[in-house]
Amino acid sequence: MAYQFTRRKFIAFAGALPAVSRSLKAADAKAIKNTGADTRRLVLWYEKPATQWVEALPVGNGRLGAMVFGGTAGERLQLNEDTLYAGGPYDPNNREALQALPEARRLIFEGRYKEAHDLIETKMMAHPISQMPYETVGDIKLEFPGHHEVEDYRRELDLETAIAKVTYSFGGVHFTREVFASPVDQVIAVRLTADHPNQINFIVGLATPQKAHITPDGHDTLVMRGENGEASGIKGALKFQARARVLAHGGKTSSEKERIAVTNADSATLLIAMATSYKSYKDTSGDPESLTKACLTSALKKPFENLRADHIREHQRLFNRVTIDLGITEAAGLPTDQRPAKFLEGADPHLAALYFQYGRYLLISSSRPGTQPANLQGLWNDSMTPPWGSKYTININTEMNYWPAETTNLTECHEPLLRMVTELVENGSRTAEVQYGARGWVCHHNTDLWRQTAPIDGPLWGFWPAGGAWLCMHLWSHYEFTGDRKFLARIYPVMKGAAQFFIDTLVEEPKRKWLVTCPSMSPENTHPGGVSVCAGPTMDLQILRDLFLRCSHAAQALGIDRDFAAKLAHIRAHLAPMQIGKAGQLQEWLEDWDLDAPEPQHRHVSHLYGLFPGDQITLRDTPDLFAAAKRTLEQRGDVGTGWSLAWKINLWARLQDGDHAYLLLQKALTPVYAGSAGYSGGGGVYPNLLDAHPPFQIDGNFGATSGIAEMLLQSHGGEIHLLPALPKAWPDGSVKGMRARGGFEVEMEWKGGKLAMVLIRSLAGTHCKVRYAHQMVMLELKPGAAERLNGKLMHEAKS
Repeated sequence: MAYQFTRRKFIAFAGALPAVSRSLKAADAKAIKNTGADTRRLVLWYEKPATQWVEALPVGNGRLGAMVFGGTAGERLQLNEDTLYAGGPYDPNNREALQALPEARRLIFEGRYKEAHDLIETKMMAHPISQMPYETVGDIKLEFPGHHEVEDYRRELDLETAIAKVTYSFGGVHFTREVFASPVDQVIAVRLTADHPNQINFIVGLATPQKAHITPDGHDTLVMRGENGEASGIKGALKFQARARVLAHGGKTSSEKERIAVTNADSATLLIAMATSYKSYKDTSGDPESLTKACLTSALKKPFENLRADHIREHQRLFNRVTIDLGITEAAGLPTDQRPAKFLEGADPHLAALYFQYGRYLLISSSRPGTQPANLQGLWNDSMTPPWGSKYTININTEMNYWPAETTNLTECHEPLLRMVTELVENGSRTAEVQYGARGWVCHHNTDLWRQTAPIDGPLWGFWPAGGAWLCMHLWSHYEFTGDRKFLARIYPVMKGAAQFFIDTLVEEPKRKWLVTCPSMSPENTHPGGVSVCAGPTMDLQILRDLFLRCSHAAQALGIDRDFAAKLAHIRAHLAPMQIGKAGQLQEWLEDWDLDAPEPQHRHVSHLYGLFPGDQITLRDTPDLFAAAKRTLEQRGDVGTGWSLAWKINLWARLQDGDHAYLLLQKALTPVYAGSAGYSGGGGVYPNLLDAHPPFQIDGNFGATSGIAEMLLQSHGGEIHLLPALPKAWPDGSVKGMRARGGFEVEMEWKGGKLAMVLIRSLAGTHCKVRYAHQMVMLELKPGAAERLNGKLMHEAKS
């Protein structure tokens, strides 16, 4: 039975491409031999503790998270609770914006872009101009007296059990430490054991940068009570609490001031519960004390073995749905921080499979039904002022977080984002009315815990009105994969409201009489006018074509709003079209500015939305635009930040160029090492395989997982396309459990670079087109039925 721990239940619960693998050096082979590890296990492991945050290992249950450092003399668990943001409910809408809107449009249409930029900056941006940042709870710190010089050290994260583990020997005793975040019992659990009795000795304490105080509650419990921070003049409105309970088997447990000591125990368990007073984006009246007490009371009723087993069972219910095999070499036995270098040599295909599954692990760990959506750092953040606030940047990054949700069979993990979209409607309607005089709702390029929707940061980055419209495509995507008509009926008003806003705000550009957005921008990219504000950037019109079409399809499926759907079709026909520029590229703007833009290799490739994640540009239906999109990618180059590289993996997969997609995957997995100034680089991965923007952003992890999925299976355009972008580096392999639009699940095997077998199972669909290379077959299946085809049948199928 699916376990969905919603916030309501939680409250109720309280009360370049080398194709051939190279051989490893003798030293590498020796290191592998010494591990004794099963190289096919999905494990990240290391030979020394983490000294920096980007070396620590993440555990999470969607709501609670910890970064595990794995020290011997001292362990640090950096803690997060997904609703601990700064500030409280607030209204940032600018009441001068509506009056300035006509003038801003006039200046843009006259080509006076800098004047329009200045006007928008002065009269149309949000107050405050920044949104509220995500904040850390603090740290649990454990001290192990004397454990400095140890032997046989190993630190690992098992993706299949979602348990971080540290083992080492000291003084002839073998010590084991396990850490996990239970989605069932809503606690973080730490288990300390030794292979000799009376050997568990440690001191535990709490620390935090928050305005908080820490006190003992009896001899075995520490409590941190605090209030969230203020930001940009918005006072903190949340209370929060972290409660840590120590249960020792044998020995002595005592408390002194802000610490608990355990001496001479046989084993010990530490349970950590956290909560805030957040109930919704407009209600902060919750009681974190009763919530944390209830979680601990419930968890304490179970033996540790049951806590652990229930946690593993619930994690594997989601994680085990998909298996993938891309080949394996001896490099799979190396410590994880040594493997990216081997991947660059073409010597470690298993790392791609591990990285794919790591993305799925991270999504399961940071996004479950009832939690907040995965933010810029997923769930994990050690700062009060993290980069970009570690909130939701919805001009690419938040959407990228959820690209693998449906394709890699984690549809439940999509729920927090889908729910957030519905929650944006209330504040988005106010922004539409106050700043545009429009009906419907709008959200610009960022939102936060408080679901704010006004334009922030400045006109160079923030005056982009299509963020909410893009998020609506996730609503439609969930319906495409599941066929859930009840869900469609619930979210149709949200999509309709987003479309209604653009019905009211689209304007006719004077030269060609096309309907366009104005003011807007191609996200964060400066055009030859020296600013980003413009009219009708290509991405906007692509998103609106999708929104209007999907809204019309939804109305038709539900048998409602025929007149509204007809109106959308009429407006859609008058939107500015995609254009091919003088260099054969897909134009980013209405004008052919691409070659003259200040940053020709800009990290955003926004105008390729129509190729991916959209499906307006395809080889068979729009070959000229398909070629133009490829030309654009060639001009943009293979450089970029972590998430930009990940987007390009998906784009090259849609271009059906598996070797180029693999090249981008290699770049995305480039190791980023520590120097005298710490970690740096332009894309790649840190030792814990978290994506390096730099700094850390989790979108690159999710984007790469999506990209690998797209290389193996695509299902846009009304067909299931098998192995559309298989690289030479993966000549033999298999995948099981991938999802396709229309309600299908797919299993495949391939050998020698050719399909050997495919099994297609209907979950909700009835018929589908299946393409392999230039062959196509039609299948008719009843829900629950499956059909197996061998590679020969697919090869012999007619085009």
